[in-house]
Amino acid sequence: MPFIKEHSTVYKTALSDLQGAWQILREETVKAHPFTDSDRILFQIDEAMSWEAVRDLKYMRNTLLVINNLAVQGNAPSEVVDSIGYVQDNMEEVLQAIAEGEIG
Repeated sequence: MPFIKEHSTVYKTALSDLQGAWQILREETVKAHPFTDSDRILFQIDEAMSWEAVRDLKYMRNTLLVINNLAVQGNAPSEVVDSIGYVQDNMEEVLQAIAEGEIG
């Protein structure tokens, strides 16, 4: 039986930063609630943080796009919009690490 190695530090850091960004977005959305489409945004945030989305980053990225569109159309508070940008930045870091082979 082969020995299975733990993921690299880059893997753990990038993904934990992404998870933290999602948590910040959720907290900011809850603090600002209610605003136009805030219920729908919270639903989509929870969907993006689900196990299925974590296992499929393309799905997570698409869900983030839906969240961004809802926030823009609903004139979400700036804290929510800024938090969406933070998630997007972290998502790009994870996808770049994957592309560079740092995350398998």
